[in-house]
Amino acid sequence: MSIIAAGATDIGQKRKTNQDSICLLPEKNFFAVADGMGGHSGGDIASQTSVALMPQFLSNNENLDPAPLIEKCIKHVNHQIYNKASLQPELKGMGTTISAVLFKGGILTIGNVGDSRVYMVHDQKLYQMTRDHSFVQEKINMGIYTREEALNDPQKNVLVRSVGFEEAVEVDVFNYRICKNDIFLVCSDGLHAKVSDHDILHVVRRNISDSAHANQEQVEKTVQELIALANANGGQDNISVIIAIAQQ
Repeated sequence: MSIIAAGATDIGQKRKTNQDSICLLPEKNFFAVADGMGGHSGGDIASQTSVALMPQFLSNNENLDPAPLIEKCIKHVNHQIYNKASLQPELKGMGTTISAVLFKGGILTIGNVGDSRVYMVHDQKLYQMTRDHSFVQEKINMGIYTREEALNDPQKNVLVRSVGFEEAVEVDVFNYRICKNDIFLVCSDGLHAKVSDHDILHVVRRNISDSAHANQEQVEKTVQELIALANANGGQDNISVIIAIAQQ
């Protein structure tokens, strides 16, 4: 299996700093988005710390199977961020989302905490593969809202789970058997809160009409167009996008 991937992060139109960070490790077929939160510079530090720690942890634990590897990696990051905040009172309460994907042997392993997301384009349709750990998602789970109604909830950005905020964290981890030429997208809520699923799919399909023969330039162009669309729609938050195609 050959993986072609590209990613970028953007400050958006309203924020003074970019608290998003991305991790691109094509040599390990590993990709992740982290969206930081916390006062002062806490969000920046939490997300930057997470992507700085991942490469070494992955290299030191290559003997692990993908699912425990991703879970332990995110829990290791959680421990380090929590300890850092414990030692520096001005960073208390900082945390980050993490959505990470690892390709190995025809299987995609996903690890997720927070409301960054992993999507898949399969058979010309877009599927959300992760479930947000947010207060609004809890309301959706209870049947209080539909997804469309939830877009207007004033608490839509409140997380019920994040990396580094508490001493321990539960990580959603699952495997997906990759179908030929699936397209995967990892993003922060700066994208999915401003660009509809319909428009995400439209941009992907317009730029990558044949994923089996997609090239690096097409993938990079798709990433940049999605970021530009989120900015055109207001860009209230930082925006991070990674696209990876499993070409066979």
